[in-house]
Amino acid sequence: MSAPSDAAGEPVTTKAQLVTYLEGGNKPRENWRIGTEHEKFAYDRSDFRALPYDGEPGIQALLNGLKQFGWEPICEGGNVIALRESGGGSVTLEPGGQFELSGAPLENIHQTCNEVHTHLDQVRAVCDEIGAGVLGHGFNPKWRRDDISWMPKGRYKIMREYMPKKGTLGHDMMLRTCTVQVNLDFSSEADMVRKMRVGVALQPVVTALFANSPFTEGKPNGFLSYRSHVWTDTDPDRCGMLPFVFDDGFGFERWVDYLLDVPMYFLYRDGKYLDVSGRSFRDFMAGRLAGHEGEYPTMSDWADQMTMPFPEVRLKRFIEMRGADAGPWTRLCALPALWVGLLYDDAALEAAWDLCKDWTVEEMEELRDGVPRQALKTPFRAKTLQPIARDLVAIAVEGLKRRAVPDRVYRDEVPYLEELQEIAATGVSPAEQLLEKFETEWQGDIDRLYREMSY
Repeated sequence: MSAPSDAAGEPVTTKAQLVTYLEGGNKPRENWRIGTEHEKFAYDRSDFRALPYDGEPGIQALLNGLKQFGWEPICEGGNVIALRESGGGSVTLEPGGQFELSGAPLENIHQTCNEVHTHLDQVRAVCDEIGAGVLGHGFNPKWRRDDISWMPKGRYKIMREYMPKKGTLGHDMMLRTCTVQVNLDFSSEADMVRKMRVGVALQPVVTALFANSPFTEGKPNGFLSYRSHVWTDTDPDRCGMLPFVFDDGFGFERWVDYLLDVPMYFLYRDGKYLDVSGRSFRDFMAGRLAGHEGEYPTMSDWADQMTMPFPEVRLKRFIEMRGADAGPWTRLCALPALWVGLLYDDAALEAAWDLCKDWTVEEMEELRDGVPRQALKTPFRAKTLQPIARDLVAIAVEGLKRRAVPDRVYRDEVPYLEELQEIAATGVSPAEQLLEKFETEWQGDIDRLYREMSY
């Protein structure tokens, strides 16, 4: 979740201004970058409870401890709620204290993995000082909603109050989920459309490969990606598949129309979040926003509005791939490697589209509904999803080979996909591996997950 912006610049009164803003994301291939974001659960080592904001161990102590590594604090209401560094990276907080690295825009996966490794080293060092730990997992495996503290961020208070009006699992999404995502560039509107269509269609396959949230409150929950299931009952106005992406004529303007119809949450003014939840950005552009009549939005307000929908593929001035559960270090590198292999090589992008171009929206919806429970064993066209996943990973491998980006250890970026190759070959998701451990080796003790799977 981004740090707060504030209103600035000329008023926004026409849709054309918003389309032009999106078009500003077009970049020549040589300027394409990779931005990786990953969340993890911070906990007290003494009892594995989620960290509150205050106290030691606590989230504030963890943020303050990272300042020794050159991170600069961002404050809200006197509280440190984020950190930033000169290279463009930031550390932010999700509502339940989930600790997120929003990585700098980097050129290759080697740099991404170095960034993640450095960040986790720093976090571990501070955790050792304060008695905390961090776990990469899709859904909090042990604690109830009521056991988790809310972070002191104004936007979360507004969202917290609004969520129950729209679904039953919104608070679970806010407090108990963690993801890994990658942000990627496009060269033109046509390139954006190709990548969005491939991303939306194939996101359930990626969710299956990364499924890693089979526990709730210490017991199996009947899902392999419960995190993914949570989004199905969060808010229908801002979640779900995006069938219009496959319509003739889809482009920047159609995405703007979609964003304009997503209800607002807040305005940020003079360091404070103002509750406008459920109201219309279209009315705001016309100077008719209830309670703010005669006021018009700026591009800062529009940037905030672009964060209001929560589909599994989201367009800003880049494309966010948002469908994967958090997991161990290796899969934090694998997620960007997979999507870079698919989308940053023309032949791979074409091959990925060939995999799914004849899928119907109904089939995509069925995959979206089935994958949280069955992952790669989800039925699809008289088979399962596993052969599709195997083909998808193989296409990404070839795409990375053609990129041929070396570092001091590897001749290309392909090694970062080795774990996904194994998952796709066996059809056994990470969640199924954990369930097997839970029933046998761990003898039903969920604490073993923290002891063995933490960073």
